[in-house]
Formats: sequence, C-alpha cells, structure tokens
Amino acid sequence: MPHPKRKISKQRRDKRRTHDNVAIPVVGTCSNCGTYVKYHHVCPECGFYKGKPAIEKQVAV
Repeated sequence: MPHPKRKISKQRRDKRRTHDNVAIPVVGTCSNCGTYVKYHHVCPECGFYKGKPAIEKQVAV
C-alpha cells in the first residue's frame, strides 16, 4: 500500500480545516410573544410570522 512522500505539516492541515466549523444559528425575538425564533421561521410557541398568524396553534386543556 503506498505511503505519502512527505508529512503534511500541522499548519497546512489546519489551513485546510479552517472552514470545518459549526455556525451558531442567528436568532431574533418573536414580535408577538417574545420567544427566541430563527430568522425567516414561524414561531413554534404562538405560530406568528412577521406579526401575522401563520399557523393555528391548539391550546392545551
């Protein structure tokens, strides 16, 4: 089985891996209830999007 001719330095290896990170999602607050919501997503708590009702949420009894 062939082996690499030269050792890849730590610096070269790490340069290649600079973009292999996990981005933290950007969140805002819901205009209706104030909970944290991802941008461009419907609020999971109240069902509002941009201040308007997007989906009907059922109230637990």
